Amino acid sequence: METFRRTLGLFLAQDRRVHFMKALLRSLGWFVGVSILSVGMAAQTSSSRYDATIQAQVSHELASKKEFHNVQAVVDDGIVTLSGSVDLYQQKLDAAKKIRKTENLHGVRNLIAVNGKSVTDADLELQLDRKLYYDRLGFGNQFNFLTASVANGVATLNGEARTETDRDSAVALVNRTVGVKDVVSNIKVAPASNYDDNLRVRAMQAIYRDPVLSRYAIDPGKPIRIVVDRGTLGLYGAVSSSADKQIAGMRASQVFGAFRVQNNLEVAGKS
Repeated sequence: METFRRTLGLFLAQDRRVHFMKALLRSLGWFVGVSILSVGMAAQTSSSRYDATIQAQVSHELASKKEFHNVQAVVDDGIVTLSGSVDLYQQKLDAAKKIRKTENLHGVRNLIAVNGKSVTDADLELQLDRKLYYDRLGFGNQFNFLTASVANGVATLNGEARTETDRDSAVALVNRTVGVKDVVSNIKVAPASNYDDNLRVRAMQAIYRDPVLSRYAIDPGKPIRIVVDRGTLGLYGAVSSSADKQIAGMRASQVFGAFRVQNNLEVAGKS
């Protein structure tokens, strides 16, 4: 009988411990939930308490520039949403850049529309091709080959630039062109390489000093573009005849150090 009472007592004690643990876990769960909620509310309060100050600063910054007179800003929990319109795509970028310097700002949503002068896609492509052709004139632009295509005002840039400066210059030029609504840059930057740089110079000399091809050197934009990437030498641009294309390819293939030559020259008037 004594053994039975002891066993029953142990069982009841264990049962009380189980109930106690369950109650404790429920209490902990409630406490953790309340803590998370409190932290979230505190973070939200911390973010939103600066909204009025941010709104005043942002409004002042936008009002200080006449190109932003049609731009509006709304602040919610430290995030600024920009809307309205500007004349140039670069102005849209500048507005967001200017606002990002505001103290206690958490982010910027740039919904500004570019509503400047309307230009057809075909005309815009012609303008951009010409601008890119002469961009960085005198700074090795003969080693860049960049193209632009336009659809519904969105300019997509392709090709390869010798340096990041060349790429950034091309993108900035397009950003400031009237009629451009948005810009997508797929420009590849060639890896820095003394070997490739020496190869570029040798290829330029071989091509533009050739008696037949030397007339192309008269154009300051250098229509035969020489693109080098890890020893691969590519020719781009347009020449007057199939014979000129063939000669340019021959001269490139004779350049010491070129691992491979790709003659992508087009003949004017031919696809």
